[in-house]
Amino acid sequence: QVQLVESGGGLVQAGGSLRLSCAASGSIFSIANMGWYRQGPGSQRELVALITNEESTNYADSVKGRFTISRDNANNTVYLQMNSLKSEDAAVYYCSAVVRSMPGSGPLSRYWGQGTQVTVSS
Repeated sequence: QVQLVESGGGLVQAGGSLRLSCAASGSIFSIANMGWYRQGPGSQRELVALITNEESTNYADSVKGRFTISRDNANNTVYLQMNSLKSEDAAVYYCSAVVRSMPGSGPLSRYWGQGTQVTVSS
């Protein structure tokens, strides 16, 4: 099993910044993609940012230029630096990782963190 533990959420004023962290642990041989998703009230979960094991990144249009995703492969950790936060960024943010638990060409499995709340006050 693999566990993802997020931290860094909280309350911030509009225009402010937060940095989310997510550490993966457990049965990990390698991690392919890592990403951040969010879900606001009454909304579906949406992709915010994605980073591959080769550190190629992809962002939702709504956060481009404001959010930066990065990863520390040595510590199986992914970060999301969020700047110039807006009220519409308020949501529960979830970390996701696609993990291979066995060496070789074993199966990949997606795991999710428990979510961390980001609240933006205007």
